Amino acid sequence: MLDDLKLIHERDAQDALGVAEKQWQQLRHEFAVKLPDLPTITNVVLAGMGGSAWPALYLRSWPGLSVPLEVVSNYELPAYVNQHTLFISSSYSGNTEETLAALAAAEDRQAKIVVMTAGGQLAEVAKQHNHPLFMIPGGIQPRMSSFYFLAALVQILEPAGLVPAGSLQELQAVGEWLKDQLGDWRAEVPTAKNTAKQLALELVGKSVVVYSGPKLFPAANKFKICLNENAKNVAWVNQYPEFNHNEFIGWSSHPLQKPYAVVEIRSNLEHLRVQKRFVVSERLLSGKRPAPEVVKPAGENLLQQLLWTSNFCDFASLYLAILNGLNPTPVDLVEKLKKLLNE
Repeated sequence: MLDDLKLIHERDAQDALGVAEKQWQQLRHEFAVKLPDLPTITNVVLAGMGGSAWPALYLRSWPGLSVPLEVVSNYELPAYVNQHTLFISSSYSGNTEETLAALAAAEDRQAKIVVMTAGGQLAEVAKQHNHPLFMIPGGIQPRMSSFYFLAALVQILEPAGLVPAGSLQELQAVGEWLKDQLGDWRAEVPTAKNTAKQLALELVGKSVVVYSGPKLFPAANKFKICLNENAKNVAWVNQYPEFNHNEFIGWSSHPLQKPYAVVEIRSNLEHLRVQKRFVVSERLLSGKRPAPEVVKPAGENLLQQLLWTSNFCDFASLYLAILNGLNPTPVDLVEKLKKLLNE
């Protein structure tokens, strides 16, 4: 089925595969925004949901901040947010009610505010209140615009001295590297040579559980998001070593035949004890859970592995959508939810 190009184009009517293939270009996007001088910043808080919040998780792995970072995915802010907080309001649509509520609270606390959006109410508030506005190019789904958000975040944080100098240059260079890694995943590459198609075939008909270590967790979380939204296929995510302290035991009992697929993202850059935990856990759970599908990220450094894994998993989730007989782009149920919440 996945080698039938006519079928692929029929089901992928909005060319999500084409969007995935061009995501590396988002990393080169430069935002023409002049940021004001920031006073002493003691913490960074990003408010966002789903694909608009996920890119901030990267920052914990790469390039690393000089102050604490918290991602808020609800209506309310931590009590510590004040005038020394850099508050980043992030919503692709600009109409995410949780993010708008958090922005209003941040304004009340006199936090230093920056906005990232493709439009909507959030852009209007930013213009009215003179908040620096990073306009994300529109026309695609939020989950497929994550690299735009990552580029914007680096362009916000590097001038403020909150991430290492040269981070933006590194990001753009790795984008060029990523461009050359995508060829084996394109639709015209047959399944026998296409590892993204092969992974999708192993996942079809199953609920998916994705595991990684802490450094690759942003990519694992992105895979979970795209399995749910692209493939309309329920998926969960967790990370080692936390897995070994609770969820590990959950696999050890009934039912023996578990309707799941396990994907493990195993990076050679994780802590050596984390790498060993993957191997020992697999041995101890043999026969008690499905054998894991192991993804070994390409790349010599952490940023390369993060971006490679994220893009690879995008392709796999899109092929799974096609196997599920679905158009990967629409998320109609989310739109119905928003409508009902506003009635």
